[in-house]
Order: sequence, then structure tokens, then C-alpha cells
Amino acid sequence: MTTGQQPLPYDPGAGYRPPTRNPSGLFPAGPPTRPTYREPHPVTGIGVAVGGGVAALWLLLFGLLGTDVSGYAWWTLLAGLLAWLAALVLVRHGDRGVAAGIAIVTAGGWSIAAAVVAVRWATSGNWPLW
Repeated sequence: MTTGQQPLPYDPGAGYRPPTRNPSGLFPAGPPTRPTYREPHPVTGIGVAVGGGVAALWLLLFGLLGTDVSGYAWWTLLAGLLAWLAALVLVRHGDRGVAAGIAIVTAGGWSIAAAVVAVRWATSGNWPLW
């Protein structure tokens, strides 16, 4: 059946597209525009705990080599320097979580050694490291 009218030049499915809106970023509209890189050795709590435990044992063993406050302080300083060198190597080539644990515990060990030296210095009046 024909009505004698011309067909509409407008086809609802073709040609008309509503204007697109830019997403706000709260809900991503698609894949990221840049590549996403993953760290080969991600920092984990287990790694930090293992590094801290090993560093604490390391500082304890070196601290026991000292027979007095001066010896304890110097051995702890040497052990801490060696531990930080190991942490720097781990940061570059190994597990960063273990390196963070080593650095945190070494800083704590150095703080304890500094407190022991300060208390001895305050009580005796003599600088104990020379």
C-alpha cells in the first residue's frame, strides 16, 4: 500500500548520533591511554618482615662482639653500614620490601646505639667512643 507520499529522507538508525561527552575520570570509559608498567618485585609485608628480622639478627650478632659501650657502638655502626650496602644492592637488583625492612631496623639499631652512648656519656661525663 502506498499513500502517495515521498519516503522520509531521514532514517532514524543512520546518520544521527548524539554528541559524545568526555568522561570525568571517576569511572574510566575504556582502556588507559598509556601503558601500565608493573614492578617486577612488588613490596610485600612478608618481605619487609623478613628483611627486618634478618637485620635485627645481624645487628645483634655484631653488637655482641663488643665488650664495652665503645665496642658495642663501633660494631653496631659497622654492621649497619654493611646492612645498608646490602639494602642498596637489593633495591637495585632484588626485593625492595626486604631492603626497606633492613633499612628500617638498621636505623632503629643505630638509634639504640646512640642512646646507649648518650646515657653513658651523661652518667660518666666522659665521651665513650674514644
